[in-house]
This record gives sequence, structure tokens and C-alpha cells, in this order.
Amino acid sequence: MLSDLRLLACAVLKADSIETKLAAADTLANAAASGFGIDVSAQGEDVARPGRPAQPVLVPPKSLPKRSLLQVEGRAALLHAIAHIEFNAIDLACDAVQRFPDMPAGFYTDWISVAADEARHFRLLQNRLSGMGYAYGDFAAHDGLWEMALRTRDDCLARMALVPRVLEARGLDVTPGMIAKFEQTGDGDSVAVLEIILREEVSHVAIGTRWFNFCCQARGCDPETTFLDLLQDVGRGALRGPYNAEARRLAGFTHDEMRGITALANNAV
Repeated sequence: MLSDLRLLACAVLKADSIETKLAAADTLANAAASGFGIDVSAQGEDVARPGRPAQPVLVPPKSLPKRSLLQVEGRAALLHAIAHIEFNAIDLACDAVQRFPDMPAGFYTDWISVAADEARHFRLLQNRLSGMGYAYGDFAAHDGLWEMALRTRDDCLARMALVPRVLEARGLDVTPGMIAKFEQTGDGDSVAVLEIILREEVSHVAIGTRWFNFCCQARGCDPETTFLDLLQDVGRGALRGPYNAEARRLAGFTHDEMRGITALANNAV
């Protein structure tokens, strides 16, 4: 039975409304700041599906329509997609905290801090959507992030490689282009939100790198070779460039890793 901070993280994961999930994330962050203990040896719960609000409707990624950013609706739809990623990222961080036992205490506090950041990012996007006349849930979304969590549910090393260092790192690559498009439409308020998110997501990917390397060292395997081996089946969409080379460097990607990612992307079907 989980206790203390890991139990609180599980409560975030199970919360099934926007309000209760954000409140539970706040409770977790405040507890961590107050010095609550961590039972690192307790076995986590195998939560197959996190709590979700009734909206947005989840559909396959290819079913999501493309909209012009020249219209407010199109810009709102893109911000909604990013808000959905941030909302899922709260669950992903909390699942790492509650699921994987016997890691150093810093592993748990790192991911609790990420969950707090993701909740704050979601609120920023929620407020921006409100200013545009929309709300989270007004557009359909997809479930790709949690699908990767399920694929890595039994292996902390794989989780650290394929969630922060693949899915979240992809955000480092594409966000500068989104910022440029919002700048072209004169939407400075959205640009300001996206710049905050991009800056802080670098540290989240770096946390993934740190604990991926830790897991590799514990198992006696080479991080670069292991990472590239894990990438073999993630799909071209997660690998293709262009890459934000400086952000990835700051997040801990090595030159050889980036060269290997590029080669895999070029060879992917």
C-alpha cells in the first residue's frame, strides 16, 4: 500500500475532473515542499487508465482536423492540443512517482516538481483559451501520450527513454515553429505562454535524461546504445526533424544520440 507522497501522486492520477486533478496536484506539490516522507519500497498501483473529465472526446490522431491559424478558432484549437498534452503530462509525471519503487528519493521529488510545472502550464493555457472564448474540452483530442505510458508500464528505464526523451523532446522541436506562427498572427499573449512552456520543458527532458542514465548505470548498459535501440519501433513521427539542437543539448542529448536519431528517422518507413 502506497503512503505519503507516492500515495498523493496516485490520487492525482485517479482524479477525474479538471478541478480535482489540479487540486490534487497542488496538494502533492505542497506536501513535497513541506517535507512529507517517501516510502520508496512500496509497490505502486498498475493504473491502466488515469482519471479523465468527460471532455474532450478522444479520437485517433488522424481524425483531428487541421485548421488555419489565421482564424481565432484555429489558434484556439492548437492551444487546446497543447493544453491536452500538458494535462496528460501531469498524469505521466505522477504515474512515474507512484508506479516505480526503489528509486532514489530525488527521482520522486524531481517528477513531483515536473507535475507541478505541468499543472501550471495547463492553467496558463486554460486562461489563454478562456480569453479567446474557448475552454479545455471544446475540441477533440487524442490519447497518444498515455498509450506510450502503457507500453512502458513495467520498465522505468524504458519510461524515462520514451516519454520525456522522445514525446516531450518532440515538443522542444516543434514549439519554436508554433511560436513563430503565432507571432505572424500578432497573438503576443499566446506567444508569451508558449515561450514559458518551451523554456521549462527543457528541464523536464533533462530530468528524464538524468534518470534514464541512472537506470542504465544500474543495469550496466550503455545509455546511447540503449536509447537508440529503444527508438527502433517508436515511429517516424516521433523521430523526424528538424530538431531543436540547442534545447536538446541542454536537455542532455549527446552528439552521437542526435546522429543516431537522424539516421533512424531517415530509415523509418
